[in-house]
Amino acid sequence: MQKLRLGQTLSQKLSPQKLQLIKLLQVPSVAMQSRIEQELASNPALEEAVDAPETSSDAEELPQEEAWQEETDSYASYNTRNNQRQDPSGNREPILSVPDTLGEQLLRQLDLLRLDQHQHTIGQYLIGSMDADGYIRQNLEVIVNELAFTQYLETNVQEVAAVLEKVQRFDPPGVGARSLQECLLIQLKKRPGPNTTAELAQQILIRCFEEFTRKHYEKITEKLQIKDSQLLKDALALIARLNPKPGSNLNATSRSEVLYPDFVVTQQNGQLQVTLSNYRVPPLRTRKSYVTMLENYQKHKKQDKRLKEATNFAKKRLEAAQWFIDAVRQRQYTLLHTMEAIVQLQHDFFMEEDEQRLKPMILKHVAEEIGMDISTVSRIVNNKSVQTDWGVYPLKYFFTEAITTDSGEEVSNRAVKKAIEELIQQENKQQPYADDKIAALLKEKGYPVARRTVAKYREQLQIPVARLRKNL
Repeated sequence: MQKLRLGQTLSQKLSPQKLQLIKLLQVPSVAMQSRIEQELASNPALEEAVDAPETSSDAEELPQEEAWQEETDSYASYNTRNNQRQDPSGNREPILSVPDTLGEQLLRQLDLLRLDQHQHTIGQYLIGSMDADGYIRQNLEVIVNELAFTQYLETNVQEVAAVLEKVQRFDPPGVGARSLQECLLIQLKKRPGPNTTAELAQQILIRCFEEFTRKHYEKITEKLQIKDSQLLKDALALIARLNPKPGSNLNATSRSEVLYPDFVVTQQNGQLQVTLSNYRVPPLRTRKSYVTMLENYQKHKKQDKRLKEATNFAKKRLEAAQWFIDAVRQRQYTLLHTMEAIVQLQHDFFMEEDEQRLKPMILKHVAEEIGMDISTVSRIVNNKSVQTDWGVYPLKYFFTEAITTDSGEEVSNRAVKKAIEELIQQENKQQPYADDKIAALLKEKGYPVARRTVAKYREQLQIPVARLRKNL
């Protein structure tokens, strides 16, 4: 027997304006021109605020129905022209854009899968979480939380893992891996047909990965009971031919392109000045002819069905145009406000460009400074950069963990990494420092870090272990 129950629930829903602002905050300044062009193409009530007279027909000179019909017809034909091209024979074919980056290629492959909207959103987020080498460095638990926090998508580790498994089948082989071991295994599993060499290579990576990285081949032979030395050589040679950075080749072009920073920080009379680069972000306004058209529609005494549709069309277009204009303005203010907070918190670095002057800073510190949510700061920081008197830096560069020294002072972990680099540069290459020795030397400098932490920072600096640094 069914029972009816009355209860109250508390939920939070974002307005269309807020959602639009959230999306714009993630767009780098260099890509804003493309985003604005998309909006201009989709909304005929929006235009650039230029001094030249409007090219569109004046609504006052046309009957209301004819003006509305002309605007809608021209808008429809404009979309048709931009989505199709016609060859001399009269046949139409869609214009296909050729992706240039790793993310674009992976998104195209994602669109070919038969996924529901829920899975597709997870796939998009996984692709967006990849670094330049094609790896996903975050734990799946973290991604689940981020999806709930930023995309308002309730999911779990099992669902994310299932979509990730599909993404890992994409080309280039190895993308979507969470570690070097997984990356190499993905590539081996994609090799066609049974192959003894490939099977042994997989066993080496699965059961003897640590011995493989340390080049302890005798231990591998003993552990896997390999009797054929040539088979072992072939398997090792096969692994050596795999690509440890599957996304690097596709991203090489984008990394070599000119970098347009989103912010500019300069020193003037001992003071730091923060400005937005505003790269190709034109001023916008609502189209005057649409405003006049709506006013004429609303004044019309005879409100038949066609006129009501025309009034509703013009009103929705004008509202959407104004929402977009307000969102662009709010984006500019929020970006500038956030960058000013970062400069204030990292003032010493921007004055001297000394890495050791960086203070420990996390997203929460900036969020508290500007009175906004951490997720908002995260969107702003992602894919943004700043130009200083010393060079161009990604905003993520200024966010570092805290290390407490023996004196009780908190310093950035970048200071510890810098100290590790200096120690390794000064070491005797005949007898390079092991990680535990580096940890002991750092402790003498006042940085009480564990050997495991030293190993983690050394790997982040892409410095090999002591055995591999010998005689380099």
